[in-house]
Amino acid sequence: MSAIFPSEGWLKGLEVKLNSDEHYAEIAKNWEGDLFFNIEPEGTLTEALTFYLDLWHGKCRKAVYKPEASAYPKPAFTLTASYNNITAILIGKMNPMTAMMTMKLRVQGNMGYLMRNVPTVLDFVRVAGEATTEIL
Repeated sequence: MSAIFPSEGWLKGLEVKLNSDEHYAEIAKNWEGDLFFNIEPEGTLTEALTFYLDLWHGKCRKAVYKPEASAYPKPAFTLTASYNNITAILIGKMNPMTAMMTMKLRVQGNMGYLMRNVPTVLDFVRVAGEATTEIL
């Protein structure tokens, strides 16, 4: 299975990793919220890309590559970032919380909930980074 970000293989690998990582399961045991990601084209990514993750109590119940936004009209969070910014977060060059505060990662959703769950957010990013072996 390909782990090149962004690809369908990468997203499926992330789903498997989220569902098998014991540390993430413990940290995220109280998380309830789905995510819709918008990645804006930049650099080697020539067209916009979306993916959807349904995260629930430390597990990923669903991962969809290139979903229609209309299929998930009210996700708990919608995250939008340029390709270069999201890859910088994945490879550890940019802190995800700093990215949010500087609007390099734009978030729609309950920011209070997000801020109360910073350890879950950071561990999700850790798992996503570990699922990434190569950048497009």
